Amino acid sequence: MTRETVKTDLINIIKPYLPENIMENEVSEDKHLINDLMINSAHIVDIVLDIEDKFDIMIDDDVIGEMNTVQDSIDVVLQKTA
Repeated sequence: MTRETVKTDLINIIKPYLPENIMENEVSEDKHLINDLMINSAHIVDIVLDIEDKFDIMIDDDVIGEMNTVQDSIDVVLQKTA
């Protein structure tokens, strides 16, 4: 699984949780999920559950706190699927 594949899948997971004023093309690896993409904390939990389902992985609670940016999230998925 390549980084680009994970990124594409992750953006597709995040897309439904984006506020109406943020477009999909604004989602880049350096964007902070809460501060830049305005995803609320309840939706972060939903996103993590979706990631776990999509990639068939388990993400520990302490790791969720490290998933601040899109890049952080990609890194976690790559580590868990390695």
